[in-house]
Amino acid sequence: MAAVSGLIRVMERAARKAGSRLRRDFGEIEHLQVSRKGPSDFVSKADQAAERTLWDELRQARPDWGFVLEEGGIIEGAPDKPRWIVDPLDGTSNFLHGIPHFAISIAVQEPKLDGSGWGDVVAGVVYQPVTDETYWAEKTRGAWLQDARLRVSSRRSLSDALVATGIPYQGHGDFGEWINILKAVGPQVAGIRRFGSAALDLAWVAAGRYDAFWESDLSPWDTAAGCLLVREAGGFVTDYRGRSLPVCDQQIIAGNDTVHSRLHKLIAAAIKA
Repeated sequence: MAAVSGLIRVMERAARKAGSRLRRDFGEIEHLQVSRKGPSDFVSKADQAAERTLWDELRQARPDWGFVLEEGGIIEGAPDKPRWIVDPLDGTSNFLHGIPHFAISIAVQEPKLDGSGWGDVVAGVVYQPVTDETYWAEKTRGAWLQDARLRVSSRRSLSDALVATGIPYQGHGDFGEWINILKAVGPQVAGIRRFGSAALDLAWVAAGRYDAFWESDLSPWDTAAGCLLVREAGGFVTDYRGRSLPVCDQQIIAGNDTVHSRLHKLIAAAIKA
C-alpha cells in the first residue's frame, strides 16, 4: 500500500466535504432549483455549491495555485505554480434525474519548465459520493481505490472487452461520427456501456471494470484526473490520432495496451470513412 501524500489528502478532504453536501442534496432531488445554461445542459445549485466548497478548501491549502473550474472558468495563480482542474459534479444530468452515478473530479497540472504552457497532470482524485469511493493517483506512484492498488484489465481480445463510451446529445458532439465509430466497434466487442460520467468511466477503466473507453467533445475537467488514473494503472490514453497528451478531452481512447491499440485502429478507420 502506498502512503497517501499530503497533496492527495488535501484533494480527498475537499472532495469528501463537497460530496457530503451533494449526497444530502441528492436525497432531496425533487426540491432542487435548477437553471439552464444551454441546450440539455443543466447546472444545479448543488453543482455550484460543491464547486464553491472545493474552491474554498483547495485555495486555503494552496493559496498561490490557479484553477480551471467548470462553472467558474480559469482563475490564474502564480505563474510558476501548478493549477487545479476541477469538476464539482461530473454526471450532472444523472444527478438531476435521481440516478446515483456521478462524481467529483480534481486534478493537479504542473506548468512546463520552459514557461510555454501546461504540462503533466501529476495528481488526480475521482470521488463517488454515493458509494463513498475515492480513486486516486500520483505520477509514478500508481493508481488506487482507497488503499487497494488498481490495474487495468488484462483482456487482450476485443471480443471479450466491455467498452464504455459517451453518446452525443443535443448541442454536443458529432452524431454522424459517433454512429460510424459505433458501427465499427459494436460488432467487435462483448458490450458497450454509456453511464454518463466520463470521470467514473476512466476510473473504472483504471480499476479493470471496463476494458476501454472512448468519447469526444469533452472538457479538461471531465478527464484530467481520469487520464492519470488509467496511465498509473498501466493503461494507455490517447486522442483519436494516437497522441498521448497530458489531458485528452476533445477526443479520448483509454484502455490496456492491446485493447487500446485495436480500438484505436477501428476508430481511426471509422472517422476516415
